Amino acid sequence: MSAAIRFEHVSKKFTLHRERARSFQELALSLLQRNHRSWEEFWALRDVSFEIAPGETVGIIGPNGAGKSTVLKLISRIIEPTSGRIEVRGRVGALLELGAGFHPDLTGRENIYLNGSILGLSRAEIHRKLDDIIGFAELERFIDVPVKHYSSGMYVRLGFSVAVHTDPEILLVDEVLAVGDAAFQRKCLERIGELRQEGVTILFVSHSADTVRALCNRALWLDEGCLIADDAAEVVVQRYLEHSWDREGGSRPKWGDRRWGTGKIRITQVRLLDGAERERQHFQVGEPLVVEIRYRAPERVERPVFGLAIHRSDGIHITGPNTQFGGLEIPAVEGEGTIIYTIPALSLLEGLYFISVSAHNWEDTEMYDYHDRMYSFWVLPGEGEQYGLVSLWGRWSWNRQL
Repeated sequence: MSAAIRFEHVSKKFTLHRERARSFQELALSLLQRNHRSWEEFWALRDVSFEIAPGETVGIIGPNGAGKSTVLKLISRIIEPTSGRIEVRGRVGALLELGAGFHPDLTGRENIYLNGSILGLSRAEIHRKLDDIIGFAELERFIDVPVKHYSSGMYVRLGFSVAVHTDPEILLVDEVLAVGDAAFQRKCLERIGELRQEGVTILFVSHSADTVRALCNRALWLDEGCLIADDAAEVVVQRYLEHSWDREGGSRPKWGDRRWGTGKIRITQVRLLDGAERERQHFQVGEPLVVEIRYRAPERVERPVFGLAIHRSDGIHITGPNTQFGGLEIPAVEGEGTIIYTIPALSLLEGLYFISVSAHNWEDTEMYDYHDRMYSFWVLPGEGEQYGLVSLWGRWSWNRQL
């Protein structure tokens, strides 16, 4: 299968111009200095190579100035590389710099048509999608106002809505999404989850490690224009966080490594499924959630216990069920198998959660395999309770006294 995006030894150089002298005195001083060039070279990317397959969701992480936004601009052809080769296969929808692609003197409606035509949509196609774009952005009252009068949040709403409703095969989302309000961010994350299910290739730039873990199955770590790591999102994020702690002189998180055990049983895959057995990372309050744990035991293991734990993003331990507590005794395992834990109706309220999984002996004296908070999912708001940790599924009643 051909790659959706391919970078081959890509480098990008910018020329930074220093401020010109504003007086004869400043000019004279600059001439007396050894290095009086009015410009300097800045390499935003240095010999970067990677491939992204169709349908992958990839996060790009790194400190400010690492080259993350430059990668997205190169993919969207806003800028061209200084050297190297870039291949992009598919229609690109992008939410990059605030207001990028908008003409300030045109209204929101006119900018929708302008952006749609740039992406190759006919006027009739844009017209069919117009109501959906405006409705998602929640800008019905302001859609015929010139966008130069929009707030930063309104820019983000319109830009994201256009990007996701113009049938993108590749979606690029920069950190600019963080400008929107919390409710709209949740709406955007839900829509990104839907696009993942539809097979859209997604590149997501973020400083939030939790968001990258929740959204992405793979991550790229950039630093000073170089590609430092390209691996599973959890692996790359952990390396990046440890590097950041070391560089800032702080102590690393005390939980240490995220996986350990003797290996007599190895957990080979964990999937989060909905009631229709579709793999998802976004669930609404009250929806079914199925945790599927696949394992391999090279030799026979007597009476193993499989379990899981759920933590909220702030570290609060929610629950820790296992097969022993649940009354399921497994006489022995050997070879490959699957353990399933079904939650008929999710009672957790809105937020980001992490799942740990484990396999250990019946006496709980030997850990065969433990994955510490390596899997994540979002809970989206539903009807009923909106605040707190869990829904109690209670009912209100009123007896009117006459």
